[in-house]
Formats: sequence, structure tokens, C-alpha cells
Amino acid sequence: MRLCLLIAASLLATACEAPGATAAPPADGLRPIGAVQGSGPRSPLDGQPVVVEGVVVGAFAGLGGAFLQSETEDGDPATAEGLFLDFGASALARPQVGDRVRVTGIVFEGGQGEGTLTSLQVGAIERLGQGQVIATTLADAPATAADWERYEGMRLSITGPLTISGNDLARFGELTTSFGGRLYTPTELAPPGAGAQAIAEDNTRRMLRLDDGVAEQNPKTVAYLPAAPSDEAPLRTGSTLTGVQGVLDQRFGSYRLQLTEQIGSIEQAPRPAAPSVPGDRRIAGFNVLNLFNGDGQGGGFPTERGAQTPEQYARQQAKLVAVVQALDPDLAALMELENDGYGPESSLAQFVAALNAAGPHADWRYVDAGEGPGTNPIRVGIVYRASRFTAVGAPATLAEGPFADRSRAPLVQAFRAGDGPVFVVAANHFKSKGCGEASGGDADLGDGQACYNATRVDSARRLHDWLATDPTGTGATGALVIGDLNAHAEEDPLRLLRERGWQDAFVLAGADKPYSYVWGGQSARLDHALLDAGLAARLRGAAEWHINSDEAEAFDYRRDAPASPWRASDHDPMLLGLDLARPGL
Repeated sequence: MRLCLLIAASLLATACEAPGATAAPPADGLRPIGAVQGSGPRSPLDGQPVVVEGVVVGAFAGLGGAFLQSETEDGDPATAEGLFLDFGASALARPQVGDRVRVTGIVFEGGQGEGTLTSLQVGAIERLGQGQVIATTLADAPATAADWERYEGMRLSITGPLTISGNDLARFGELTTSFGGRLYTPTELAPPGAGAQAIAEDNTRRMLRLDDGVAEQNPKTVAYLPAAPSDEAPLRTGSTLTGVQGVLDQRFGSYRLQLTEQIGSIEQAPRPAAPSVPGDRRIAGFNVLNLFNGDGQGGGFPTERGAQTPEQYARQQAKLVAVVQALDPDLAALMELENDGYGPESSLAQFVAALNAAGPHADWRYVDAGEGPGTNPIRVGIVYRASRFTAVGAPATLAEGPFADRSRAPLVQAFRAGDGPVFVVAANHFKSKGCGEASGGDADLGDGQACYNATRVDSARRLHDWLATDPTGTGATGALVIGDLNAHAEEDPLRLLRERGWQDAFVLAGADKPYSYVWGGQSARLDHALLDAGLAARLRGAAEWHINSDEAEAFDYRRDAPASPWRASDHDPMLLGLDLARPGL
């Protein structure tokens, strides 16, 4: 039985309603926008016809509609005061910002899943005059991620600084920003589980995408920027923004601010100088982003994965040469080389020839494994300066188990520097996190490690066991595992390797929150350098050069001039300094 409390005689005629029931519309048919929005993620009036009034606070032809906001609040902080007006293919006249209008339409939730936008399919619109809505000011992110919902469809003014956490301007005209500094991928900082989940929830709370109000891809200009990214103002991840104004939208699975004004001020994050590390030898590692050279004779374009034209390939190679020149390593492990043999027309041979031609050193050599390693279209490789290192014995590869058709086959070569001990370098590239054909234990388990985690764990285990057999037969006294392991620092493959005695070079060097890759507005490491006990004591320094992950795609080889290292790849290179030329420490 329901109990109705009658407060006054005038309420005797009021029907008692069950808790949570939708109130009947007022006599004039108008609904407050807050009542249409409701206090939850979806409207309580979904699918029902309503009439609302408000002021247009954002008109976006590129999104097929406009945002309408109440002139007065309803007194409930849990309900948003804005709605999206979806005109679809309607011939109705579109309102302009500042118009006060009455709109009749059907309530619906635009988008899929839980991240939907409460909208009105407009059936009729009447202009009532002009109005104004003062923007709601936000100095910081809401207390919880769910609290963004209370601002949906409303005009916002962000007074606190926003840090650029990801740059997708070239494809979608978007910047991923965050309150409180750079965002890190949860499993870079914590193992899968409660700790990583807490970081993920906080990242969602702090993240805010800035959008250009246009649905099409590859925009030629982005209206909210005072100027396009340039070498003088590259708009790198880590740059900070102030004076950001727009309307809060929710689409494509995230909250985003559709900007209505140009950004007030941008503090550019500077481009870093090439790092310097102590030690008598320097070893680098980096993913070269599908270095494919066609048929090696100027033809064979577009390639399977890399450059689409000879001109693009020339720019790509020139950028990578510039990276090596600036880092000045004595040896480098490379990932994502075209797997096209070792002859003079191979991408590896031509890259080494370009290094020698560019200088300042002309003694670059590459490790020739005879074939492969492996049969994947991309492979790993090792290049080195003959005056700084001597290759000892023959190289070894492993093409069994996950290395047969998932992870790229590792390449191991033993080296000696001066009078120092023999050690081995193992170049690696584990299976990526993409979910194509993933099933069983390789499916995404929802723990933050994405797909093919089981394959990467198996790859790590087999790599460790294989290296323990001395595959080069040289009796090496130390080993370095280096490359793109496609796993973050606290994920299962890295934890397995550390449990088996491998030591993280960046932890040994005291690096603070290292990262080599930015994806989805979050920074993390996919690229790692691990040393065994025989080599760890010889490490003197470790650094990353953030020339790629923090840069906009506008500077990659498809768009930028050659001979610039910026955005030469999508992964940042690593540089290690070790004392390797002396027998003792």
C-alpha cells in the first residue's frame, strides 16, 4: 500500500505517484529541460513527445543539430540543463546561437551503449526572441566520472588548465585533454586488478576531449585553434590550454566539449633535445613504423604496410636517419622492418647504406640472419658500428610456438666492445594488442591488457627459456632484451620476465614515469629494455627521446619535410648507456 501525505487542502486533488514515476506534463505542455534529462545517464522520457523552451548555446551544422539550454536552472544539481536538437534530414530552419526557441519533438538517446546523448528529434520549432545563458564554470574535473552527466548539453567555461594528453587533429579534429596533468595507461602504473581499475576510473573522470563540431574525418582546418600546428608551435602532448569554452557533448563513447570559441591561450610543451647518457657504449632501440622500400629499385609502391609512394619512402628513411644521427648510438635494435631478405635491395640494407652516406659515421653494419627472422611481413633487425662493436659468432633466431605466426621471431647476436666481456642483444617484437582473430585466452578479458595477452606471456616465457640455453653458443656473460613487447610495465609479460630475474633498465636508472607510446590519450611503455644480472651492473643510464609519441601526425613522413626527426615513428626511441669496453667494473 502507498501512503500519501496530504500537506494542504489544495493538494487533495493531486494524484499520489509511485516513487520514480514520471510526472504528468504541465497544462501548457512544456517540460523543463532538466526533467527531460533526468538525473541518470538516460532520459526518463525516452521515446516520448515533449515540448521544451530554451536558448541555443551551440549550433553545429557538422553534427546535424544544435544544443538548447534552459535560461533558468531547475534547482536540482543532478540534472543537466541542456539537450541536443537533432534535425536529421528535416527542412526546418536551423536556429542560431542566442535564439530563444520552443521545440516540439521526440526524446531519444543518441549513440550506443551507456555513453549516449539525450536528444530531441525535432518536429517543430518556434523562434521566441533572443536570450542568453551564462556558461557554467569548471575549475577542475567533477568528483566522479558519472558526474559529467549533470553538464550534458550545457555551455561550459573551463578555467583550470587542461593538459593535452593526445592529439588526433589530423584525423578527427580532436584533442584529448585532462585535468591535473598527463594521463597514464592504468597497467603501466599498477598490475591488472583493483589498483589499475581505480586509475582507469580516475582517468575517465579527468579526461575531456575537445572537438571541432564536425563529424567528417581529415579536416583541413580546426576552427578552435588560433593556428595550425607548426615547428614553432607543434601542439605536443604535454602542452597546456586555458580559456576553453564550449558545449558538453557525449558521443563515440566519451564526453567531449564541442568548442564554440577559439582556445584562449596555449603554453607549448617544448621539443626535447636528444638525450645524453653516461657509459662507454650507447645502445638504442626503436620501432621504425613499417619501413618498407617497395621493390628496392624505386618501384613496388604502394607498399603492403608502409610508404605509399617513393617520395614518402624517401622522407620516412630521411627522418629515421636523422633520429640515429641525433642519438648517436653505437648499436641499435630495430622493429617493423620489411621482411625482404638481406640483399642490397632490402629495406635494412638500404637503411644502413643511407646511414653511412649521411655520416658522420660510415662504419654501420647489419646483422645478417640469412633469412627472416620469421615469416611475418615485418621483422626485427640489429645494426651496429663496426669500430665500436665486434660481432661474435653467428646470430640465432627462434621461430617456434608464438613466434611462428603471432609474435615476430626474435634475433639474437653476441657482441664484444674493446676488451669487455661477450654479451648478447636480443631484439624483440611481441604480438600487438589488436583483437583481430583473438579467441580463448587471447580474447580481451577486460583487465586492461587487451587481446593476445596469453600469446605475449607465452612469448616472454619462451624467450627467457631460450636465452638460458646460450643460443649463440658464445658463452656470453650478459644479456639485453630490448624492443617493442606490446605490453605495459605492470602487465603479465613484463612481470613474468622480472620474476625470472630480468631488470628494467629505466627502473635501474631511476626514470620517473617513463613512456614510449600514447594511445587513447594515455601514455605508457610498449618498448622496454631488460638486463640480466650479468649486464645490469654495467648500466650507467637510460633515457627515452620523446620525438614521436607526443607529436601530432601532421609531422609524420606522409606530410612533413624530410630530415626532421619529429614523428619519424609512433614509438619513442630508447637510449641506454653502459660500460662494456672493460673486462672488470
